[in-house]
Amino acid sequence: MVHKIPVTVVVLTKNSQALIAACLDSVKWADEIIVIDDESTDQTLEIARRYTDRVFVRKLVLEGRDRNWAYAQARNTWVLSLDSDEIVTPELKEEIENVLLANPAENGFTIPRRNYIGDCWVKYGGWYPAPQLKLFKKDKFRFEEVEIHGRAFMEDPCGHLKSDIIHYTYRDLADFLNKLNRQTTLEALKWFNNNKPMRLGRFIYRAIDRFMRAYVGRKGYKDGFMGFVVAFYASLYQIISYLKYRELVLKKKGQGRIEHE
Repeated sequence: MVHKIPVTVVVLTKNSQALIAACLDSVKWADEIIVIDDESTDQTLEIARRYTDRVFVRKLVLEGRDRNWAYAQARNTWVLSLDSDEIVTPELKEEIENVLLANPAENGFTIPRRNYIGDCWVKYGGWYPAPQLKLFKKDKFRFEEVEIHGRAFMEDPCGHLKSDIIHYTYRDLADFLNKLNRQTTLEALKWFNNNKPMRLGRFIYRAIDRFMRAYVGRKGYKDGFMGFVVAFYASLYQIISYLKYRELVLKKKGQGRIEHE
Protein backbone atom coordinates (compact mmCIF):
# COMPACT_ATOMS: atom_id res chain seq x y z
CA MET A 1 0.00 0.00 0.00
CA VAL A 2 1.25 3.48 -0.94
CA HIS A 3 1.96 5.69 2.08
CA LYS A 4 -0.43 8.64 1.97
CA ILE A 5 0.53 12.22 2.78
CA PRO A 6 -2.13 14.46 4.41
CA VAL A 7 -2.51 16.90 1.55
CA THR A 8 -5.33 17.54 -0.91
CA VAL A 9 -4.28 17.84 -4.54
CA VAL A 10 -6.68 20.05 -6.54
CA VAL A 11 -6.55 19.82 -10.33
CA LEU A 12 -8.53 22.03 -12.71
CA THR A 13 -8.90 20.60 -16.19
CA LYS A 14 -10.67 20.67 -19.54
CA ASN A 15 -10.23 18.26 -22.46
CA SER A 16 -6.83 17.07 -21.22
CA GLN A 17 -7.00 13.34 -21.93
CA ALA A 18 -3.43 13.34 -23.23
CA LEU A 19 -1.98 14.79 -20.02
CA ILE A 20 -4.17 14.18 -16.99
CA ALA A 21 -3.17 10.56 -16.34
CA ALA A 22 0.50 11.55 -15.94
CA CYS A 23 -0.51 14.42 -13.65
CA LEU A 24 -2.67 12.27 -11.37
CA ASP A 25 -0.26 9.37 -11.42
CA SER A 26 2.43 11.68 -10.04
CA VAL A 27 0.31 12.49 -6.94
CA LYS A 28 -1.07 9.07 -6.01
CA TRP A 29 0.64 9.54 -2.64
CA ALA A 30 -1.83 12.30 -1.64
CA ASP A 31 -4.63 11.09 0.60
CA GLU A 32 -7.14 13.19 -1.34
CA ILE A 33 -7.31 14.19 -5.00
CA ILE A 34 -9.99 16.56 -6.28
CA VAL A 35 -10.54 17.12 -10.01
CA ILE A 36 -12.64 20.05 -11.21
CA ASP A 37 -13.60 19.43 -14.83
CA ASP A 38 -14.77 22.22 -17.11
CA GLU A 39 -17.32 20.13 -19.05
CA SER A 40 -14.78 18.11 -21.01
CA THR A 41 -15.96 16.39 -24.20
CA ASP A 42 -13.07 13.92 -24.50
CA GLN A 43 -12.00 11.08 -22.16
CA THR A 44 -10.74 13.36 -19.37
CA LEU A 45 -13.54 12.49 -16.94
CA GLU A 46 -13.19 8.76 -17.47
CA ILE A 47 -9.45 8.93 -16.81
CA ALA A 48 -9.83 11.17 -13.74
CA ARG A 49 -12.31 8.77 -12.13
CA ARG A 50 -9.71 6.02 -12.21
CA TYR A 51 -7.73 8.02 -9.65
CA THR A 52 -10.40 9.61 -7.45
CA ASP A 53 -14.12 9.63 -6.75
CA ARG A 54 -13.98 13.36 -5.97
CA VAL A 55 -14.58 14.62 -9.50
CA PHE A 56 -16.74 17.72 -9.96
CA VAL A 57 -18.12 18.86 -13.31
CA ARG A 58 -18.92 22.55 -13.52
CA LYS A 59 -18.56 25.35 -16.02
CA LEU A 60 -15.42 27.31 -15.17
CA VAL A 61 -16.09 30.97 -15.91
CA LEU A 62 -13.86 33.12 -13.71
CA GLU A 63 -10.54 31.47 -12.88
CA GLY A 64 -9.97 33.04 -9.47
CA ARG A 65 -13.49 32.37 -8.26
CA ASP A 66 -13.44 28.80 -9.58
CA ARG A 67 -10.11 28.08 -7.93
CA ASN A 68 -11.27 29.45 -4.58
CA TRP A 69 -14.37 27.24 -4.76
CA ALA A 70 -12.24 24.22 -5.61
CA TYR A 71 -9.84 24.76 -2.72
CA ALA A 72 -12.78 25.08 -0.31
CA GLN A 73 -13.80 21.49 -1.15
CA ALA A 74 -10.56 20.11 0.34
CA ARG A 75 -10.83 17.98 3.47
CA ASN A 76 -7.20 18.58 4.44
CA THR A 77 -5.63 21.74 5.78
CA TRP A 78 -2.88 21.65 3.15
CA VAL A 79 -3.67 22.01 -0.56
CA LEU A 80 -1.37 21.39 -3.53
CA SER A 81 -2.80 23.21 -6.54
CA LEU A 82 -2.00 21.77 -9.97
CA ASP A 83 -3.12 22.09 -13.56
CA SER A 84 -3.54 18.96 -15.64
CA ASP A 85 -0.38 19.72 -17.62
CA GLU A 86 1.79 19.66 -14.47
CA ILE A 87 3.66 16.70 -12.97
CA VAL A 88 5.11 16.42 -9.47
CA THR A 89 8.61 14.98 -9.50
CA PRO A 90 9.61 12.27 -6.97
CA GLU A 91 12.03 14.76 -5.42
CA LEU A 92 9.24 17.26 -4.87
CA LYS A 93 6.97 14.59 -3.36
CA GLU A 94 9.70 13.73 -0.86
CA GLU A 95 10.32 17.38 -0.05
CA ILE A 96 6.60 18.04 0.54
CA GLU A 97 6.37 15.04 2.85
CA ASN A 98 9.37 16.14 4.88
CA VAL A 99 8.13 19.72 5.15
CA LEU A 100 4.63 18.76 6.31
CA LEU A 101 5.98 16.21 8.83
CA ALA A 102 7.94 19.06 10.42
CA ASN A 103 4.70 20.97 11.18
CA PRO A 104 5.95 24.13 9.46
CA ALA A 105 5.28 27.65 10.70
CA GLU A 106 4.83 28.80 7.10
CA ASN A 107 1.33 29.16 5.66
CA GLY A 108 2.46 28.12 2.20
CA PHE A 109 5.37 27.41 -0.12
CA THR A 110 6.37 28.46 -3.59
CA ILE A 111 7.51 25.71 -5.98
CA PRO A 112 9.76 26.16 -9.04
CA ARG A 113 8.35 25.03 -12.38
CA ARG A 114 10.31 23.48 -15.23
CA ASN A 115 8.40 24.84 -18.24
CA TYR A 116 8.38 23.05 -21.60
CA ILE A 117 7.33 23.97 -25.11
CA GLY A 118 6.97 20.59 -26.75
CA ASP A 119 10.11 18.69 -25.75
CA CYS A 120 12.13 21.85 -25.12
CA TRP A 121 12.80 22.90 -21.53
CA VAL A 122 12.93 26.71 -21.58
CA LYS A 123 15.62 27.54 -19.04
CA TYR A 124 16.04 31.27 -19.60
CA GLY A 125 14.00 34.33 -20.48
CA GLY A 126 12.46 34.37 -17.01
CA TRP A 127 10.84 30.95 -17.48
CA TYR A 128 12.89 29.11 -14.87
CA PRO A 129 12.67 28.70 -11.96
CA ALA A 130 9.65 31.07 -12.03
CA PRO A 131 8.33 29.81 -8.64
CA GLN A 132 4.60 29.87 -7.96
CA LEU A 133 2.66 29.60 -4.71
CA LYS A 134 1.33 26.06 -5.14
CA LEU A 135 1.31 24.50 -1.66
CA PHE A 136 -0.66 26.31 1.04
CA LYS A 137 -3.05 26.14 3.97
CA LYS A 138 -6.46 26.57 2.43
CA ASP A 139 -7.75 28.95 5.13
CA LYS A 140 -4.75 31.28 4.69
CA PHE A 141 -4.93 31.59 0.91
CA ARG A 142 -7.18 33.12 -1.72
CA PHE A 143 -6.96 33.77 -5.42
CA GLU A 144 -7.83 37.13 -6.97
CA GLU A 145 -11.16 36.71 -8.76
CA VAL A 146 -10.37 38.17 -12.17
CA GLU A 147 -10.58 36.78 -15.71
CA ILE A 148 -6.84 36.57 -16.36
CA HIS A 149 -3.51 36.81 -14.52
CA GLY A 150 -5.10 36.62 -11.08
CA ARG A 151 -2.77 37.12 -8.14
CA ALA A 152 -2.34 34.78 -5.18
CA PHE A 153 -2.79 36.26 -1.71
CA MET A 154 -1.63 34.53 1.44
CA GLU A 155 -0.83 35.55 4.99
CA ASP A 156 2.90 35.46 5.80
CA PRO A 157 5.14 33.63 6.42
CA CYS A 158 5.84 31.99 3.06
CA GLY A 159 8.50 29.34 2.44
CA HIS A 160 10.19 28.15 -0.73
CA LEU A 161 10.67 24.57 -1.90
CA LYS A 162 13.63 23.60 -4.10
CA SER A 163 12.33 20.65 -6.16
CA ASP A 164 10.50 21.17 -9.44
CA ILE A 165 7.07 20.74 -10.89
CA ILE A 166 7.35 19.71 -14.54
CA HIS A 167 5.02 21.90 -16.58
CA TYR A 168 4.16 20.96 -20.16
CA THR A 169 3.15 24.53 -20.87
CA TYR A 170 2.53 24.24 -24.62
CA ARG A 171 2.35 21.21 -26.92
CA ASP A 172 4.13 23.11 -29.69
CA LEU A 173 4.49 26.61 -31.13
CA ALA A 174 0.99 26.49 -32.62
CA ASP A 175 -0.45 25.74 -29.19
CA PHE A 176 1.62 28.60 -27.79
CA LEU A 177 0.13 30.99 -30.38
CA ASN A 178 -3.43 29.72 -29.85
CA LYS A 179 -3.23 30.30 -26.10
CA LEU A 180 -1.66 33.71 -26.64
CA ASN A 181 -4.65 34.58 -28.83
CA ARG A 182 -7.11 33.58 -26.11
CA GLN A 183 -5.19 35.32 -23.33
CA THR A 184 -4.92 38.59 -25.24
CA THR A 185 -8.68 38.52 -25.84
CA LEU A 186 -9.29 38.20 -22.08
CA GLU A 187 -6.74 40.93 -21.35
CA ALA A 188 -8.41 43.33 -23.76
CA LEU A 189 -11.86 42.55 -22.31
CA LYS A 190 -10.58 43.23 -18.80
CA TRP A 191 -9.26 46.64 -19.80
CA PHE A 192 -12.42 47.54 -21.70
CA ASN A 193 -14.85 46.44 -18.99
CA ASN A 194 -12.82 48.27 -16.34
CA ASN A 195 -12.84 51.46 -18.47
CA LYS A 196 -9.07 51.48 -18.22
CA PRO A 197 -7.53 54.03 -20.60
CA MET A 198 -4.80 52.63 -22.85
CA ARG A 199 -2.46 54.48 -25.18
CA LEU A 200 -0.53 53.12 -28.16
CA GLY A 201 2.79 54.68 -27.16
CA ARG A 202 2.76 52.88 -23.85
CA PHE A 203 2.31 49.54 -25.57
CA ILE A 204 5.00 50.11 -28.15
CA TYR A 205 7.37 50.81 -25.27
CA ARG A 206 6.15 47.76 -23.32
CA ALA A 207 6.49 45.51 -26.37
CA ILE A 208 10.12 46.53 -26.88
CA ASP A 209 10.83 46.36 -23.14
CA ARG A 210 9.36 42.83 -22.81
CA PHE A 211 11.45 41.55 -25.69
CA MET A 212 14.69 43.06 -24.41
CA ARG A 213 14.13 41.91 -20.85
CA ALA A 214 13.36 38.33 -21.89
CA TYR A 215 15.97 37.96 -24.63
CA VAL A 216 18.82 40.03 -23.23
CA GLY A 217 18.23 40.83 -19.56
CA ARG A 218 17.07 37.31 -18.66
CA LYS A 219 19.42 35.66 -21.15
CA GLY A 220 16.78 34.11 -23.39
CA TYR A 221 19.37 34.01 -26.16
CA LYS A 222 20.93 31.04 -24.36
CA ASP A 223 17.88 28.98 -25.35
CA GLY A 224 18.65 29.56 -29.02
CA PHE A 225 15.72 29.81 -31.43
CA MET A 226 13.20 28.96 -28.72
CA GLY A 227 14.54 31.77 -26.59
CA PHE A 228 13.91 34.19 -29.44
CA VAL A 229 10.37 32.85 -29.89
CA VAL A 230 9.58 33.26 -26.18
CA ALA A 231 10.84 36.86 -26.18
CA PHE A 232 9.02 37.65 -29.43
CA TYR A 233 5.73 36.24 -28.11
CA ALA A 234 6.12 38.28 -24.91
CA SER A 235 6.43 41.38 -27.09
CA LEU A 236 3.58 40.30 -29.35
CA TYR A 237 1.29 39.84 -26.35
CA GLN A 238 1.42 43.56 -25.61
CA ILE A 239 0.64 44.65 -29.17
CA ILE A 240 -2.16 42.16 -29.81
CA SER A 241 -3.82 42.95 -26.47
CA TYR A 242 -3.80 46.64 -27.36
CA LEU A 243 -5.19 46.08 -30.87
CA LYS A 244 -8.05 43.96 -29.51
CA TYR A 245 -8.76 46.59 -26.88
CA ARG A 246 -8.92 49.31 -29.55
CA GLU A 247 -11.27 47.16 -31.60
CA LEU A 248 -13.63 46.89 -28.62
CA VAL A 249 -13.48 50.63 -28.02
CA LEU A 250 -14.22 51.47 -31.65
CA LYS A 251 -16.96 48.92 -32.30
CA LYS A 252 -18.67 48.14 -29.02
CA LYS A 253 -18.20 50.98 -26.59
CA GLY A 254 -21.48 52.12 -25.14
CA GLN A 255 -23.08 48.68 -25.22
CA GLY A 256 -22.31 47.92 -21.60
CA ARG A 257 -20.19 45.13 -20.25
CA ILE A 258 -18.90 42.73 -22.88
CA GLU A 259 -18.64 39.06 -21.99
CA HIS A 260 -16.13 36.57 -23.35
CA GLU A 261 -17.75 33.62 -25.09
